[in-house]
Amino acid sequence: MNHIRIDLERTLGDIDRNIFGTFAEPVGRVIYGGIYDPDSLLADEDGLRTDLRAALKRLNFSVLRCPGGNFVSGYRWMDGIGSRHERPNRHELAWNAIESNQFGTNEFIKFCQKLNMEPYLVVNCGDGDMREAADWVEYCNGTGDSALVKLRREHGFEMPHKVKYWGIGNEVDGLWQIGYKTPEEYARAVTEFGKVMKRVDPDIKLIASAVSLWSGDIVERGQLMLEQAGDLIDYMALHWYVDNPENDFNKYMALSELFEERLSAYEGLIRAVSLDRGIKRCIPIAVDEWNVWHHPPEVDWFQNLEDALVIAMNLNAFIRHAHSVRMANISQIVNRRSPILTRQDGLLLQTIFYPFELYRRTCGQQALDVFWEGETFSGGEYTGVRTLDVSATLDESRNQLVVYVINRSETKAMETMISLADGQFSGSVQAYIINGPDVKAENTFDKPNEVGIRETTLKASGQSLTYSFEPHSVTALVCAIS
Repeated sequence: MNHIRIDLERTLGDIDRNIFGTFAEPVGRVIYGGIYDPDSLLADEDGLRTDLRAALKRLNFSVLRCPGGNFVSGYRWMDGIGSRHERPNRHELAWNAIESNQFGTNEFIKFCQKLNMEPYLVVNCGDGDMREAADWVEYCNGTGDSALVKLRREHGFEMPHKVKYWGIGNEVDGLWQIGYKTPEEYARAVTEFGKVMKRVDPDIKLIASAVSLWSGDIVERGQLMLEQAGDLIDYMALHWYVDNPENDFNKYMALSELFEERLSAYEGLIRAVSLDRGIKRCIPIAVDEWNVWHHPPEVDWFQNLEDALVIAMNLNAFIRHAHSVRMANISQIVNRRSPILTRQDGLLLQTIFYPFELYRRTCGQQALDVFWEGETFSGGEYTGVRTLDVSATLDESRNQLVVYVINRSETKAMETMISLADGQFSGSVQAYIINGPDVKAENTFDKPNEVGIRETTLKASGQSLTYSFEPHSVTALVCAIS
């Protein structure tokens, strides 16, 4: 039998709600035809779709990163302010498209306010410069009588936007990026950009573009950034996408080990350089672009149940690394590889919508250091991988324990004992199960409910309970404890 042991006093740290963030870029109907769709009969007075807003409220995203993505490395933010009728169309080189600039800074801020999301803007560190970056901070956050603050007021926004989070460039380690930078070039850029941006507003938080290409100069990049700008950087940003090109279910499920390797390695790098250089500030990780990805970026596609399991595996990893992962942004907010697909007459909740909604709704305040053992499997380069992928959270104010379990067996239910080292189960256990008929099950506009959430109620008392986790499922056990 599988066994999960939980000691309520073994905590890993408080969980930052910013791990439930998202990302939006003008590509693949994410913004135009997604967030902003003024021609739709479902649009409100600001051109924002009301059906999408209702679905997004269920996901309750904490922070929204924008406008890129690769797009930002050629973006001129001043094109997207002022009268919409006067905004220029630009040939956008990252995705070879025409950018109308109809959804710009102030539209983004209003969208965030409507959904109670913290705005996170990324400055152009590709073909842009530090003056442009500092000016954007001043336009958004300035309070004096400078020309840029007066311009914002002329545009109808008397009060500052108070944008807290600012990224310096996107994926600068990738040769595909406009303005790719060597480790030395980016360390220099992040130092100088960060310097002037924080002189404009010392209270902003800066996110450095650390790793997206997981090979080559990972260590050198991180080391140089921290050595030169360790007093300015507030987060180190990691990106990853995973897929299943070989249609190998076990290999796909074993990618939890890759997430652990990457997070643990980068945690160690930050600690090592901080110790060597006497950096006393805590510099956390922001996995500010992550998801599954199977198809070309311009294509919308239906994600399946195995993709939903991998989304939950990511969330489990972020919870287990709560002490270091203080932000994470699923890509994207709508349409292109997103939890939600839209079309003119409505929208579809994809399979990956449900694990994100479930974790966001039930996640406690503290991450617990869980021990578990049981059956194992092999996938790809990984052997001895535990079939159950587990995390747990505690909400002391509500006397509530939540145990998240992904059963990665394609065929076998996993009977499991869950035991407490201290405290007791006190009666009520709500079990929320995400599952479908098979691992390839997907929600489509014709069959929108193949994968979803079911709920059952259990009773438990004493220091243990036994539960059978369904094959290919994500389960949250929300337990009252005393």
